[in-house]
Amino acid sequence: MQTPTTPSRRRGRPPKVARTNPDTRDALIRCGVEVLTEQGFVSTGIDGVLKRVGVPKGSFYHYFDSKEAFGHAVLSRYADYFARKLDRWLLSSELPPLERLRRFTQDAQEGMARHHYRRGCLVGNLGQEVTLLPAGFDERLEAILQDWQRRVADCLRLAQAHGELAADTDCDTLAAFFWIGWEGAVQRARLKCEPTPLELFSQEFFARLPR
Repeated sequence: MQTPTTPSRRRGRPPKVARTNPDTRDALIRCGVEVLTEQGFVSTGIDGVLKRVGVPKGSFYHYFDSKEAFGHAVLSRYADYFARKLDRWLLSSELPPLERLRRFTQDAQEGMARHHYRRGCLVGNLGQEVTLLPAGFDERLEAILQDWQRRVADCLRLAQAHGELAADTDCDTLAAFFWIGWEGAVQRARLKCEPTPLELFSQEFFARLPR
């Protein structure tokens, strides 16, 4: 009588099973920041992100329920990164307040040039697509911009206290104007692939401040 045999294990690669790995999730988000700052959310395909990171699709859906959830995670990462970038300049006690803001614009110009104007502001990119984005993105984008405005307004108020700005300057309105103009300059610099729009906006903004 023959005894039953255990089926032999098929040789080859092990099955692609999604495993919890913080490094994989981080790599997907970092790649998402790079891609979305270049081409926005709508035109970004998940397959392209997976190919760049080198992970199977199962890994993606292990960490993110959908492309929308992935977009929110990428947006949060970018917002945190940019807030730290702003603080690095705007809270620098070694520089006068207005010079801190000026240095931020110079640093941003250098960053765009470094990437040959392929990358813009992720928040600005998504703002251009807002009518095509899932519900909720508009509120997130506005909240991030409001946070950036608050940081600039605080810097302007400090400049006011130091006598760099007129005592009756409306720092909140001026900060809102700064971001409206700066985001437009970033988009135009990408369009023209040159720094002139950034330089022009920065020059005129600082030249026209109420003293």
